[in-house]
Amino acid sequence: MKPLRTGIIIILTAAGVLAVRSRVAEPIYIASNSMAPTLVKGDHLVLDKVTYRLRSPRRGEIISFKSPVGEAHESVKRIIAAAGDTIELKSKKVYLNGEPRYERYAYYARPGEALAGDNLGPFTVPPGHIFVLGDNRDESNDSASWKNPATGEPLYFLSLSAVTGKVRGAY
Repeated sequence: MKPLRTGIIIILTAAGVLAVRSRVAEPIYIASNSMAPTLVKGDHLVLDKVTYRLRSPRRGEIISFKSPVGEAHESVKRIIAAAGDTIELKSKKVYLNGEPRYERYAYYARPGEALAGDNLGPFTVPPGHIFVLGDNRDESNDSASWKNPATGEPLYFLSLSAVTGKVRGAY
């Protein structure tokens, strides 16, 4: 009887872990330095999958999402603008609704180099979308640099349906 009981406990435990991981929280790790210095390659974090079922993502939050440009992995970036916001980048500086943003977390690996995406907009974020950037602005594949794989046209906004969760603290 004991082996059967042990087997049932193991199966129930595994099912519980899988349910929590798919619906509540999941461990993730940072695979690049696109969010440095805030998050660096190798950091282990918790992906909260519940919060955005209760409310919409907000400016400043760090999220995980499915790539809008067909990359096989999920990405982690910071929300800079939400639906209805006007976003503009001028010489690497972010302007939100016409006002310059102070971003203590933003890092520029190549500050003197003019890069694609350093000057954009102004654009208004459409309903159901957000504008995201990595904190390591010059080394991030994000709203400032995405291209539609089918057309090659710029793809500035991320659909909220691609968001998989809110990035929480390290473990």
